[in-house]
Amino acid sequence: MDHGSTSGMLLGALIFLIAAVVAGPLARRFGLGVAVGYLAAGVVIGPKVAGFFQDTTSILHVAEIGVVMLLFLIGLELRLERLIALRRLVIGLGGLQIAVTAVTLTGALWTFGYAPRAALAIGLALAFSGTALALQILEERGHLNRSYGEKTFSTLLAQDIAVVPALALVPILGGGSGHEGGWMEALASAAGGAGALAAIVVAGRYLLDPMFKLLAGVGAREVMTAAALLVVLGAAEVASLAGLSMAMGAFLAGVLLAGSSYRHELEADVEPFRGLLIALFFMGIGMTIDLAVVATNWTVLAAGVVVYLALKLAIAAALARTFGATFGDALRVGALLAAAGEFAFVLIPLAQTHGLIEPGSASMLSALAALSLVLAPAVVRLAEWAADRTEPKIVAPEEDFSDAKGQVLVIGFGRVGQIAAQLLLAEGVETTLIDANPQRVEQASRFGFKVYYGDGSRLDVLRAAGAGEARAVLICVDDQAATKRIVEMMRQSFPLTELVVKAYDRGHALDLFGLGVENVVRETFESALVLGRQALEAVGVDPERAAEIEADVRRRDAQRLEIQRVDGITAGRHLSYTNKPTPEPLSMPKRKGGKIDEDAMAPQAAEASA
Repeated sequence: MDHGSTSGMLLGALIFLIAAVVAGPLARRFGLGVAVGYLAAGVVIGPKVAGFFQDTTSILHVAEIGVVMLLFLIGLELRLERLIALRRLVIGLGGLQIAVTAVTLTGALWTFGYAPRAALAIGLALAFSGTALALQILEERGHLNRSYGEKTFSTLLAQDIAVVPALALVPILGGGSGHEGGWMEALASAAGGAGALAAIVVAGRYLLDPMFKLLAGVGAREVMTAAALLVVLGAAEVASLAGLSMAMGAFLAGVLLAGSSYRHELEADVEPFRGLLIALFFMGIGMTIDLAVVATNWTVLAAGVVVYLALKLAIAAALARTFGATFGDALRVGALLAAAGEFAFVLIPLAQTHGLIEPGSASMLSALAALSLVLAPAVVRLAEWAADRTEPKIVAPEEDFSDAKGQVLVIGFGRVGQIAAQLLLAEGVETTLIDANPQRVEQASRFGFKVYYGDGSRLDVLRAAGAGEARAVLICVDDQAATKRIVEMMRQSFPLTELVVKAYDRGHALDLFGLGVENVVRETFESALVLGRQALEAVGVDPERAAEIEADVRRRDAQRLEIQRVDGITAGRHLSYTNKPTPEPLSMPKRKGGKIDEDAMAPQAAEASA
C-alpha cells in the first residue's frame, strides 16, 4: 500500500474502520471481548496474511496515543489526593511485582540457555503487563474503583514509572556505552524525567484553567476539542522527550485537571478518539504476530505462553494477597497482570538492536508476548470463575413483586433513598421500594421496611415492580451509568411516568437534563446550603440575613443551571460567588443591581433544588 499518497492513507483508514466495525461486535457475539476481536483483525489485515499494511512499527507508534488518552481519562477520575493515598500500593505492590517477576523470569531464561545479560533484558521486558487490555476489561466491568481494580491500576502505574530505568538499562546490558557513561546517562535520564514531571505539574496547576477559561469565552466547540487534544498530546510529548512513558505524562495531566470545572468537557472531547485509537492499538499488536513463526514453533510457543501466564499470575496474585486482597481478588489481580505489556514490543527489539538476542529469538519472544495478549481475556474469565467459587456467596432473595403496589416506585434504598422515602411514607403515599443489594434488603427488613430485591436497570424488573402503573419513579441509585440506563428505559417504555432523579454532581445533573428529566436533585446540594447557612450563623450573621443569602445562592444556582443546559457546563460562571474579587474571607456577598428582589426570587428558589 502506498502510504505516501492521500488515496493510500484514506484506503488504510477505511480498512481499519471496517476491521473495527466487523471484529468488535463479532468478538462480543462469541463472548471473547472486543480486545481479542481487534487482535484477530490485526492478524488478518497485517503483513503476514492480507498484506494491507507492512509498516507495523509506525502503526503502533500512532496507536499508542490510544493508551495515552485512556490514561488521561483515568487521571481525570482520580484526584491527586487519591493518587497520594495509593502510594503504598504503587511503590510496594507495583515495585515488588516488577522486581520479583523480572528476577523469576531472568532465572528461568538463564536456565534455558540465555546469557545472563540477555536473560535480564528479556525478563525485564516480559515483566511488564498489558495496560490497555487490563484497563479496558476493568472499564467494561465498571470495577476500576473496586479493591482489586485499585491494586491492578497501582501496579500498572508503577510499571509506567519503571519504563525509564528499563529503557536506560537495556543499552547498558548490551555494552553499547561504557559502564560509567551508561550510568551517567541513566542519571541524566532520571533527572530529565523529574524535570518533565515538574513542568507538567506547574502547567496543570497554574496555566490550564486560565487557558480553558479564555477558550470557553470563544464559544466554539471545535476550539475546546482542539485544546483538549493539545493538553493530552502535549503532556505525553513532554514526558516522551524526557524519556518517560507518554501515558505517564498524560495520566498526570489528567490527575491535575480532575478538580477542574472543565473536567466533563475534556472527558467528552477526548473519549471518541480514545476508543478508536485503542482499537487501532490492539490491531497493531495483532499485526506483529508472525503466523509462520507460530506455525513452525507452535509446540514451544504453546508451552511457553502457558508457563509464562501461569508464572506471572501466581506472582502477582501472591503479592496482592500479602497486600490485603482476598483470595478471589488476588486471582483477579493476577489474571489482569498476566499478559505481556505494550513495552515488551519496545524492549525486545531494543535488546536485539544492542546485540543481546538474535533476530529469531526476538521474533519468538514477540510472538509469545502477542499470544499472551490474545489468551488474556480467557485467563481473566477463568480466574473470575475460580474466584467466584472460592468466595462466600450472598444468597440473593428471589425477585418476587407479586404484592408490590404503589403510587411511587423508589429505585435504590441507600442513604438518599431511605430519607426520601420517609417523606412519602409520612404522607401515607403507597410506595414500592426496590434495591439490588441483597444485604441492604435484609438490613432494611430488620428496621421494619419492606424492600424488594431487584435490579432497577432491567426492564423486566421495572415492569414487575409496577413502573408502568406508578405515578412517579424516584431513582436514587449511586451508579451514574445505571442511572442513565434506567432513565433511558423509563423514557422509552413508560414515557408518561413522572421521573425524579438523584444526580451525583452538576455535570451528572446536566446529563440527566439532556435526557429529558426535569426533576433532578443533586445529592449534596441541600445539605451544602444548610451547612453554609449554619456557618454564617456561627460567625455571628443574623439568622434572617443568613436565610436571605441562602435564598440568593439558590436563585443564582438555578439561573446558572438554566444557562448551562443550553451553553454547557463552563457557562454561567459569573453567577457564582468566588473568593477572588473580595479580599476579606468573611465579607458579605456583593449584590449587583441593587437589593435582592425577594418576590422574584421566591418562585425560582424552588427550581434550584435540582
